[in-house]
Amino acid sequence: MKAINPSQIQDTFDYHEQTKHHFHRFARSMGYLDWANQPNPFRFYKGAGSVRLPLLGRDLPVSYLELYERKNRVSRLFCLESLGAFLELSLGLSAWKSIGDTSWALRMNPSSGNLHPTEAHLILPPVLDFGSGVYHYAPYSHELERRAEVPTAIWNALNAHFGTSGFLVGLTSIFWRESWKYGERAFRYCNHDVGHALACLSFSANLLGWKVIYLNALSDEEIRTVFGFHAARWNPHEQEHPDLLCFVDVDPENEIPRHIPEEIVQSFTTLAFYGDPNRLSQTHVDWDIIVDVAESTEKPETEPIVYDCTDIPLRIPHPLPHLSATQIIRQRRSAVQLDAATSISKDQFVCILDKTLPRCFCAPFDVELGEPSVHLLIFVHRINGLKPGIYFFVRNERDFSEIKALCHSNFLWKPIECNFPLYLLTPGNCQYEAASVSCGQEIAGDGAFSLGMIARFKNNIEDAPDCYRRLFWETGLIGQVLYLEAEAHGIRGTGIGCFFDDPVHQILGFSDNAYQSLYHFTMGGPIEDSRLTTLLPYHHLNQEKAE
Repeated sequence: MKAINPSQIQDTFDYHEQTKHHFHRFARSMGYLDWANQPNPFRFYKGAGSVRLPLLGRDLPVSYLELYERKNRVSRLFCLESLGAFLELSLGLSAWKSIGDTSWALRMNPSSGNLHPTEAHLILPPVLDFGSGVYHYAPYSHELERRAEVPTAIWNALNAHFGTSGFLVGLTSIFWRESWKYGERAFRYCNHDVGHALACLSFSANLLGWKVIYLNALSDEEIRTVFGFHAARWNPHEQEHPDLLCFVDVDPENEIPRHIPEEIVQSFTTLAFYGDPNRLSQTHVDWDIIVDVAESTEKPETEPIVYDCTDIPLRIPHPLPHLSATQIIRQRRSAVQLDAATSISKDQFVCILDKTLPRCFCAPFDVELGEPSVHLLIFVHRINGLKPGIYFFVRNERDFSEIKALCHSNFLWKPIECNFPLYLLTPGNCQYEAASVSCGQEIAGDGAFSLGMIARFKNNIEDAPDCYRRLFWETGLIGQVLYLEAEAHGIRGTGIGCFFDDPVHQILGFSDNAYQSLYHFTMGGPIEDSRLTTLLPYHHLNQEKAE
């Protein structure tokens, strides 16, 4: 195993400090939007063969609770139709929006600024009509682009290794898509979006009775190898950086290894890869700080780890949301403005928070990213049965005593109810405070509540600099749960990447980087923009056929 270079740790800390927003200074960006060079949100591999996936004719007949629970799930047959459903309900298009002559696509997976830096690649077995291979998923056309054929001998070795039926799916990031708008802070947002997408994959798999497992032992270099990135002809500043690789168990009964043997990984170097990535922008801006932090947080090969977590039952809201799981996924949107009036019940609030607790056999946290490290600082505004004020939700009891000792000594730490890790710190109207630390955005004070995601930081980075990325992935997992829970309960949520980092820490009393805020979120009653027209997600495919 590769030893950690101390400079990697320091460079990671330096990146995080330099990219903080402050009341008197924002992190560096271009300061304007160069619309002529806005990156294409869709990647294609020109010259690769393509396979059109079928779209779902109707929603899957699964309930709201089946977003999360795996008990009593019946696995669907792995075939072209189920693979298409898996990708459609995780990374596919959810709608098009238009105003005047301008239109843009929305996707099932959320993205900062709707810029979509995240790409997906799959390694599929020879049990489908179009054959085994390494594929790129193109959500615009709902197609798989075949970049390489995987010989039967390699698949036999993979089958023997994993000991069960399934396939591989991985995520990568194109940093330029985010840095075009957000500058040096873009590396943070790219990794939020990896977490969003990973949660989407986990939820979608669960609807089919499948399970997604993160292969935590693999290095970034090994992922590059199996995706054939060594053979890709990248346009400058537009290369894809490997994030993670997962095994999708289509008959989840067995324990899955968290690695792939080196001899199997190296066998992918012998494959012929096809297709050239399309150009996304004509010109680019260099953000060397992002290149540097990507190198500092490069993941080495590590020992495989199996994580365990609680198996306590989910808290069930009363009454149950009437939407099906598929409906909730399809209608997820990011709120642009909240009405400063809508409230939710204490029961709804507690059940929403409960869904963010890691559990065995519950999506999405049983992908097993690692030891849970993210907690929630909550600004309660309009929750019936609960006083307005600042609260703290502890997602890993390990950290409770340390966090409490680091916080202001006058906090109450009053438990809201027995056997639930939600504590009142201080009562009172906190709408202004919530908006103020979220870059003055009123949406953080206009909801039923807003929150900041507070991560165990210093120790994690010193143990493994690549954990910096995984902390953001964890916030993305939580964010996607909150997005779906908002829709289920008749409200709407939105992630907030712009916040003043250290002023958030000052609210709690933190004086160092033992814990850091990594992502904000708000939920409430949305104000819809009546000027916008909504179109079906794949209406353009029918238009292309007609033409």
